[in-house]
Order: sequence, then structure tokens, then C-alpha cells
Amino acid sequence: MIPFLHDDLSTRGSFLMRSFLETLNAETRLPESLRYIQHGSTSVYEHSVNVACTSLKIAFLLENVIHLQLDEHSLVRGALLHDYFLYDWHVNESWHKWHGFRHPFFALMNARKVCCLTPTEVDIILHHMFPLTLVPPHTLEGCIVMVADKICALYETFRMNELHGTFWQRRWFAQLRPCLATIRPIQ
Repeated sequence: MIPFLHDDLSTRGSFLMRSFLETLNAETRLPESLRYIQHGSTSVYEHSVNVACTSLKIAFLLENVIHLQLDEHSLVRGALLHDYFLYDWHVNESWHKWHGFRHPFFALMNARKVCCLTPTEVDIILHHMFPLTLVPPHTLEGCIVMVADKICALYETFRMNELHGTFWQRRWFAQLRPCLATIRPIQ
């Protein structure tokens, strides 16, 4: 993986991730996504955290190098909710056949049930599958999450993340351990 993406989160990034994860773990069904596999052996929950962390690292790089101002709150929340579809798409059901094209809409519907979303968060969730879904993101934050999603999907599909220990031992997750303790038991 690209070296700077594998480093620990900055203090600010770690704070943003912890605060949003604590809230979403307590107030939404996001922890349920631990049950569902996304790529390789990576759960949807872990994938969402990977995408949020990678998005933050890209955003911080853009802010430092070319001084872009980004909505980091919407970036993190949108990234954490981008795959909030809450089903196992590997189960052989006819409507799962189009998962790659349709899950952004299911994720958006589910997220709207539990959160008041900003227009940037809607853009992130709805357009993260570009070019598969044809309409590109309209915001820079949406573009960052779209790219981070592709990087993480490749990394997870080829199981490169497994080289760095189990889910709970990986670097970002070690930093985020306090808020992971806020996950409600899954019924």
C-alpha cells in the first residue's frame, strides 16, 4: 500500500474517527456490519473504517500540500456510512445480483433513517461507486472517498490487510480501540 496511508492517524484524525465512531456505534446499526463480509475476509465495518481513515490521510495530504479546505466532518461521517446497506450481498438472492450498482441507494436510505445528512455526506454515499454507477461525485470529499474506497477494496480483496495482524490488532484499530469498546452487542 502507499506508505503514508499505512502510517498511524494524526492526533486530529484519530480524534475525528473516535468521536464519530463512538456516536455511530451507539446510535446506529453500524456495528451490525461486523457480521457481513465486504472484500476477502474484511467485514463491511472494517472496510468502512479503512475507507474513512484512508480518506482522512488523503485529505490531510491535500490540505498540507495544496492548502485545500475540506469538510473533514462530512468526509469521515460519509465514509463511515458509505456502505451502510446492512445485508449480506454474498447470499444468493436475485436482488443481490446488482449489489455493486444499487447498494449506494440502500446505504443512503438506511443512513437517512438514523442521521440528518449534509449534502456532502449524501454525495459521498450516493456516488462512491463511480464509475460503476455512472454519475461521479460532485464534491471533493466525495472524490476522495471514491478513491479511498477503490484503494481499500483492492487492498482487502487481495488480503494485504491480513499481513498486518487480525482486525483488532491492526494499526488504525489499535489507535481506535477506545471507541471500538462502544460497540453494542450484536443481537
